[in-house]
Amino acid sequence: MKILIIEDEKELREVIKDSLEKEGYLIEDSSDFHSAIDKIISYEYDCILLDIMLPGGSGLELLAELKKHKKNEAVIIISAKDSIDDKVNGLELGADDYLAKPFHLAELNARVKSAIRRKNQGGNTFLHYNNLEIDPENRTVKVDDQSLSLNRKEFDLLYYFLTNPQRLITKTSIAEYVWGDHAEESDSLDFVYYQIKNLRKKLNESSANVDIQAVYGVGYKLV
Repeated sequence: MKILIIEDEKELREVIKDSLEKEGYLIEDSSDFHSAIDKIISYEYDCILLDIMLPGGSGLELLAELKKHKKNEAVIIISAKDSIDDKVNGLELGADDYLAKPFHLAELNARVKSAIRRKNQGGNTFLHYNNLEIDPENRTVKVDDQSLSLNRKEFDLLYYFLTNPQRLITKTSIAEYVWGDHAEESDSLDFVYYQIKNLRKKLNESSANVDIQAVYGVGYKLV
């Protein structure tokens, strides 16, 4: 799962990044309005942590852009501005939560998990699809109550497909979701093929009722 941190304070940004990476998330970050807007328009995330006061613009403007482009990421505002007006404006523009600085990392981690669960899983702790069950918080998968062992990339790929059923997903989008900013550095388009091939093999061998179909020359689709 992928998270974007939009925060201009470098030390805090790095602390948050380190904490969330230890939880198994793939992290990207931006320190100003213009780089942030490029990322939110071009890429997809499970959750965005958003500061209101940014060089070059306001985090509330970024929220408006997310709504304009019909993006569906969970958004948690993290800001030193703890006024009622800021909270109301942020929530009305589509934010899922608001956390005032300073905050404990444990609370931030809990709110990230909760926001992603509400957004992608309808508030449920587990994600179910036919005879398959995913626990995103503990990164475990079961097929007919039997554990299925997946590596980190395979798990992220499966989660991405299950939260985007019936949607044609390009190879580039998959690479950006799983590898983030490093997608172009690792021959990731070729790697996508092998990771999905291995994932499909494991799903088939475990009798999982999940069909990830290749769309020649474009990408993949969960049908």
